[in-house]
Amino acid sequence: MKFRSVIGFLSCLIMSFAVQAQSTFTSDPVPQQGNAPGSSSAYSSYRLGAGDVVNIRVFGEDDLSKEKIRLTDAGTVPYPVLGELRVLGMTVGDLERLITDGLKGRYLVNPRVSVQIDEYRPFYVNGMVEKPGGYPYQPGLTVRKAASIAGGFKERASSSKMYVIREGDKSQRPTKVDLNSIIGPGDILTIEESFF
Repeated sequence: MKFRSVIGFLSCLIMSFAVQAQSTFTSDPVPQQGNAPGSSSAYSSYRLGAGDVVNIRVFGEDDLSKEKIRLTDAGTVPYPVLGELRVLGMTVGDLERLITDGLKGRYLVNPRVSVQIDEYRPFYVNGMVEKPGGYPYQPGLTVRKAASIAGGFKERASSSKMYVIREGDKSQRPTKVDLNSIIGPGDILTIEESFF
């Protein structure tokens, strides 16, 4: 009796695994939006700010597609039929949705909008580097890379006295950083001189 109930239990268990496996392999995969290479998800964490340059493309609508639009100092962009759009702090995906929602219904039935960053706003390097100044931001930028872009460290550059003022920091207080610290757009990096 016990043997039969164990066999019955194992049969039910095997059947449930078989049904689950079959549904796993036969169901069509659901495509995830925004995961394709080159899609806006690659920029999802980057926040737009004054000085960024964007390209806006509306598929099939050349009059509504604009290239190399630089955000104003107020963080706005001029756009046909929608006027001046305030995009400061938005991601690329946010801007795509804003334009899509603005065009949908009144102007287009189903607008397909793509926004790409053409040029990032600059970061700045001061102090003991060969070519101090402002340079276009690059994703994944570190102190080491920023100094390299600015021509490399001078001979007397300190490896421990490096400071950054973050773009969004209202206090504008320098924070100590190391070679692997992340540098963001609009940040001001200062490399001090070593006296030893």
